[in-house]
Amino acid sequence: MRSEEEVFALLIGFAKSDERIRLVSLEGSRANPAIADDEFKDYDIAFFVTDMESFLSKDDWLDFLGKRLILQKPEDMELYPPQLGNKFSYLMLFEDGIKIDLTLVPISELQSCLKRSDGLLKILLDKDNTVKEEIVATDQHYWMTKPTAQKFTDCCNEFWWVSTYVAKGLARQEFLFAQDHLNQIVRPTLLLMMSWKIGAEKGSSFSLGKNYKFIQHYLAAEEWELLLQTFQGSGYSETWEALFLCQKLFRTISKKVALAYGYDYPNYDERVTPYVQGLHTKCS
Repeated sequence: MRSEEEVFALLIGFAKSDERIRLVSLEGSRANPAIADDEFKDYDIAFFVTDMESFLSKDDWLDFLGKRLILQKPEDMELYPPQLGNKFSYLMLFEDGIKIDLTLVPISELQSCLKRSDGLLKILLDKDNTVKEEIVATDQHYWMTKPTAQKFTDCCNEFWWVSTYVAKGLARQEFLFAQDHLNQIVRPTLLLMMSWKIGAEKGSSFSLGKNYKFIQHYLAAEEWELLLQTFQGSGYSETWEALFLCQKLFRTISKKVALAYGYDYPNYDERVTPYVQGLHTKCS
């Protein structure tokens, strides 16, 4: 696998040799000083260019980066509609395992991109000295925040409300319906509540990462093991058990959050739990 220095040398060398490319930026995990280096970090690169169309006509200009295993061009897909406006991205995995997400951006949109940046941004090359102020990459945009009383109540409401959909799906023998609500709403709501507990206990001047990928480091061992067990779901009985585990964890965690911030723990739990258990009894 090529080193970071080798990849940057390729990218910067190509950009320097091409007059259409005026600025090169790095975003994402490789721009984040809080994340330890490893071989799986993507290279999220943007080329700010004067002539988009000349790049878009063919893909062979990308060959300078090496032999690709697969290329995806999201803005050229019909199944998944593009979302980047005037930008155009190339998502590439190479034979040596390097992954580069390279985005072309009209140079006219540089200032608006800088204003919309999430803070994880480094300027690698600026031919025209356009960026006057030094940019220091930080993940502060993703730091945890204290929930308001309303957000706390809303989170409790959503968790217990959607729990009834999981139970209903299982009672009807609609496995995919139940799993979808469990995986897409119930567990993410639990994870959000867990993040608020961590913030209350350990402060909020750090990020748990995309998809809460660092949350294990901040949970008690028992909490982490119970969370892992909620991912069982190869059948109806296992999914019922996963739901009950989610409810157990949510009940414990949310009460701690309520105590930490002086919020009232709403009575959704005491009303919904008997209903869900009743449906489970009927199915047993």
